[in-house]
Amino acid sequence: MLPRGASSMPPPPNPAPYFPPPRVTLPSGLEILRTFSGAVIFLEIVFGTIVWILVASTQIPLPLLQGWVMFVAVTAWCLSIVFLSVFLFGYANRIAVNWNQADFIFHGATFVFYFGAFLLQAATTSLHYLPRKFNSTTQETILSGREYNISIAASIFAFATAICYGCSTALALRRWRLNNS
Repeated sequence: MLPRGASSMPPPPNPAPYFPPPRVTLPSGLEILRTFSGAVIFLEIVFGTIVWILVASTQIPLPLLQGWVMFVAVTAWCLSIVFLSVFLFGYANRIAVNWNQADFIFHGATFVFYFGAFLLQAATTSLHYLPRKFNSTTQETILSGREYNISIAASIFAFATAICYGCSTALALRRWRLNNS
């Protein structure tokens, strides 16, 4: 006979042993900005901001190309801010994720997309001397002189941002390999 208030059901298992502890090699708080990875992520955010401001300041003569550049720049910017905030506010120590692997996957994928965006921005810039209307008697170019200069600057900063994402990918791969061995 069961004691009073007892159930024939076994107690539920403790969920704590089933969740692996988070693996974090980067520090939390403001200490993240004193590491190479934190500094490069900060540069990604700064350069990414400059890229999308420059692209948005043109009249976007080729919306298909520059639309993708804007999408990649703004999305990467937002995700980089979220990623840096996770470490700044100490959430990385509370969320059970292999942060080294997540860092490598995020920065690797973003590097590929940002390098593609750089190529599209450079292609847009290279079309400066093509006429806007082929059947017109006026020789109006796709990009005005001001837009051409802005597109050059956007291409340079897109390349710098892609390099920053590539450096973050290399640093994340190094941390991931050292932590798994």
